[in-house]
Amino acid sequence: MIEHSNAVAVLRAHAAKAEDNDRPAPEALEALRENGFFDLRTPGDTWADAETVARQLTSLGRACPSTSWVAGTCATAKTLATRAFTGGEVFGDPDALFCGSGIPGGRGERGPEGVRVTGRWPNVSGCEDAVQAVLGVLVDGAFSFVLVPTADLTVERTWHVAGMRGTGSHTLVADDVLVPAGRVAPVEPFAVADAMLFAMTVLGPVVGAAQGALDAVNALFASDRKPFMTAYTRMGESPGARHWLAEATYLVQRAETTMLSVAREADGGALSPADAPRLRKALADAGRDCRAALDLMLDLHGSSGFHTSNVLQRFWRDVAVGSRHPHLNAYLAVENLGTALVQGV
Repeated sequence: MIEHSNAVAVLRAHAAKAEDNDRPAPEALEALRENGFFDLRTPGDTWADAETVARQLTSLGRACPSTSWVAGTCATAKTLATRAFTGGEVFGDPDALFCGSGIPGGRGERGPEGVRVTGRWPNVSGCEDAVQAVLGVLVDGAFSFVLVPTADLTVERTWHVAGMRGTGSHTLVADDVLVPAGRVAPVEPFAVADAMLFAMTVLGPVVGAAQGALDAVNALFASDRKPFMTAYTRMGESPGARHWLAEATYLVQRAETTMLSVAREADGGALSPADAPRLRKALADAGRDCRAALDLMLDLHGSSGFHTSNVLQRFWRDVAVGSRHPHLNAYLAVENLGTALVQGV
């Protein structure tokens, strides 16, 4: 049973700690585990559809986008594990945290006992706290996934970025790790619905971050803060400030509406490859809406919004980084949609 309020309160209380340590706070991870957020894509009765995943991650991102991102990575990794591997022991603990990388960063050599894997996978969110990793590997030249306990891997702390710092997206390293044959599977083409789900796990935390920033700006309008160097006594007295607030609110709401609309299409089960360029363009636009909204909010707040103690600057940095994930690449989305239109796909 997923409980929002308990987990959200814990994430909000420990968001700064996550950023300071370049990994999710232990208290936040435990709250997600206890409240079922790592169980969203564990096979069984709790299996969540794309809209549910998007809504849940958005609610978490409103408090701590980085920790929400790690929950999304877990949903993606468990989806991949479900598609690739069989055996109930894979999900013996339904609330276990999984991580992963679809980059073929390693090579595997087959032997009588299984496949021996050596490689490096950068930007693996939550890797210091996950118990299993789904990793891309080239085995005999074939792109494959392997499922490896993170205890068999080492972590290089390479994640030093401006935003989404608390995701702990460090580098996983394998040095001649033996993976049983049953934990090696060729990568099959992803269904469009799965591809949209993967994008939801990225966009949900970004939309949540934009909503969290909007919470901070609404609090500004409810306070006695006034626009500096004006005769106004409160922010809300300024028509320009009201205009900017309306624009920012509209953009955040449009981003969420777009995201949920795509999620519902993915859940409808009737998507074909021809739908993918259009849907990816919509998701990329939602990410850009979040960035544009944050710019307006920082205009409203002024330079104090960039103070390191101000939550607004953290949301701004998290949106700036998270919305530029490859799943939300705006220029490639336009390129691919244009190609599809010209080819009549």
